[in-house]
Amino acid sequence: MTVAPSRSLRSSAELIRAEEPVLAHNYHPLPVVVARAEGAWVEDVEGRRYLDMLAGYSALNFGHRHPALIEAAHRQLDQLTLTSRAFHNDRLAQFAESLAELTGLDMVLPMNTGAEAVESAIKVARKWAYEVKGVAPDQATIVVAADNFHGRTTTIVSFSTDETARAGFGPFTPGFRVVPYNDLAALEAAIDETTAAVLIEPIQGEAGVVIPDDGYLRGVRELTRRTGCLFIADEIQSGLGRTGRTLAVEHEDVVPDMILLGKALGGGIVPVSAVVARRDVLQVLRPGEHGSTFGGNPLSAAVGSAVVELLETGEYQRRAAELGIVLRGGLTALVGKGVQGFRARGLWAGVDIDPAIGTGRDISERLMREGVLVKDTHGSTIRLAPPLTITGEELRTALGSLEKVLTEGA
Repeated sequence: MTVAPSRSLRSSAELIRAEEPVLAHNYHPLPVVVARAEGAWVEDVEGRRYLDMLAGYSALNFGHRHPALIEAAHRQLDQLTLTSRAFHNDRLAQFAESLAELTGLDMVLPMNTGAEAVESAIKVARKWAYEVKGVAPDQATIVVAADNFHGRTTTIVSFSTDETARAGFGPFTPGFRVVPYNDLAALEAAIDETTAAVLIEPIQGEAGVVIPDDGYLRGVRELTRRTGCLFIADEIQSGLGRTGRTLAVEHEDVVPDMILLGKALGGGIVPVSAVVARRDVLQVLRPGEHGSTFGGNPLSAAVGSAVVELLETGEYQRRAAELGIVLRGGLTALVGKGVQGFRARGLWAGVDIDPAIGTGRDISERLMREGVLVKDTHGSTIRLAPPLTITGEELRTALGSLEKVLTEGA
């Protein structure tokens, strides 16, 4: 990245102190203040450079300021940004058509954030259960997996098993059944005539990149089809190239009834999410029953269309698969040398650090001082999710920094 030093009049320390009295304390960020970014690199206000190995929790799959995405945004900014869905706009049809084709489904419900996509899917599944399946009014249930992460709205934390996300936010929304992840027998036992849908992450990201056994997703698909309920796959973190396929469910050749997308769909520029589903499922929605002022706005549709165009080439899926081999090889070499174990698919990994060396937060801070940015989750686990544009050399640099940090901490 070749950029001029930031012109901020405040230092990182001054800016961090300035946030304390005016920002809600719902995050505990690493003490780095990013001012500029390009590709896989970010720069702080003092001009220090860092290799970004988090990529906005997969929102930056195509790196910071990808030229094609920036061009699409600039072009649309000069034309039209928002109409609301009170009117049609000239970008939305192209976005919906291309996204439906990319996912192999029929219809698109555009939203903004990942949590909105999940909330929308819950509403659609319940409506479908009442109108199509014949579930008695207000009796529909949805089965979810333990250790899930689908967002932080009141409804979503109602079926979270993370007490940090739940404590102090009740009363909770009823209508959900929680079963262990990767357990088809438990899932089958939880499904009955009231079940509208099964909602799962094909890979659990927040839980530490937990990958189910081979055959689990196929089992979920077969079970939901046989019992007459919907399969909703939350691909907000796992989708759009991250795992070496367009969608993580493609590793088992599974097509859910609804796919939830977000994060990378906005190209790291604007928040864009979507529920993509079979026509007979999404057609249960009628005018006035659901909406969003910004959902499907022209700027989002233009950027989202450009994201789909990037994925249509297959380049980024191939890069994630090929560089994923490098990532797995580097992590394998560190097992027993500070790494207790890891789970990886494509350019996505959850790495369990020996607690004797440090917590995940400790390792993240040490890596930051080496010029590499990662994020911890759950004790001594860190997540690696670099942009799909990262080079092999850059990836090896990050792995080398991790080895250095582990060696010094041993």
